[in-house]
Amino acid sequence: MRMLIGAVIVIWLVIGVVAAGQRGYFGDNRDVNCKKASDTALTIIAGPLNYMGVNPKVSCNTPEPSK
Repeated sequence: MRMLIGAVIVIWLVIGVVAAGQRGYFGDNRDVNCKKASDTALTIIAGPLNYMGVNPKVSCNTPEPSK
């Protein structure tokens, strides 16, 4: 039973990686920010739900250094 659950989780995450790749989250762009990294992670975690209309987006503000 544990092997079955593990296989389902792996398949779920692989589908999420495919969805993130189709949305262009794994490009050459070296400018990775909080929003892009969070969107990519949520897309992978959402897995097959991406193909049912779920489009996870995050808005995050990172603190700026003081002047």
